[in-house]
Amino acid sequence: MTFRRRPLRRVAALATVAALSALAGCASPVSHFYTLSPTDDAARTQPAAATSGNPAWLIELAPVDVPPQVAKAQFVVQTDATQVRVLEQERWASMPGDEIRRALSGDLTQQLNTIDVYGSPHPDGVPVYRVSVNVQRFESWPGSHALIDAVWSVRSLDSQTVMTCRSVLNEPVGDGYDALVVGHRRAVASLSQAISSGVRALAAAPRVSAPVTGGSSSGSSASSKGGAKAVVKVKPPVSIACPQVVPTAQSAGSAG
Repeated sequence: MTFRRRPLRRVAALATVAALSALAGCASPVSHFYTLSPTDDAARTQPAAATSGNPAWLIELAPVDVPPQVAKAQFVVQTDATQVRVLEQERWASMPGDEIRRALSGDLTQQLNTIDVYGSPHPDGVPVYRVSVNVQRFESWPGSHALIDAVWSVRSLDSQTVMTCRSVLNEPVGDGYDALVVGHRRAVASLSQAISSGVRALAAAPRVSAPVTGGSSSGSSASSKGGAKAVVKVKPPVSIACPQVVPTAQSAGSAG
């Protein structure tokens, strides 16, 4: 009895195909990255950039705080009222707080026709309004809704007049993670409209500058030449009521 041997080349080819198939079966799933800033971000901010040499006011948007359980690159989605899933393959392009801040900054600079000077020097004599945002809930419900519950404040740096408000934005979304990101984007856009209204209301309020005395940083008292203390009354920061912002048809907002 005789046996026919397979050609060595054919055996090697079969071994290569088997090895490649095994590697393909062990390959990691592809990750997808999402951002809250639209792709036409440069075009959106072009009108504000064109007039940024002499804006009526400036803003300082501080870093945005988000709840620790969602402060990660992976999507954290709700499965029910008490459980969440962390999706390894669905990720934010940057941390959620950074994504929200960048989107808000782009919206505010366009809506207010100004620039965000946080972390940058700015000229004297131009009113500056510091914006702080604390996101207390950032919920992602696939196929249902995207929710942002944020407490935000606007403070005038020259008069220390302050406005503190709360906005709850609930956007319905369709199936898929793209739709979920679009829902969060709409919520951020509604939040920026509320903050813009707050800045305008603060800018329209009468300015009350605190008296300044030499040699006293507290503003509560100053020493005269004879050693007697002269009491200086400083008006406390004025609180401005939150603006009434009409929510869009697909979002619900509240201020307090």
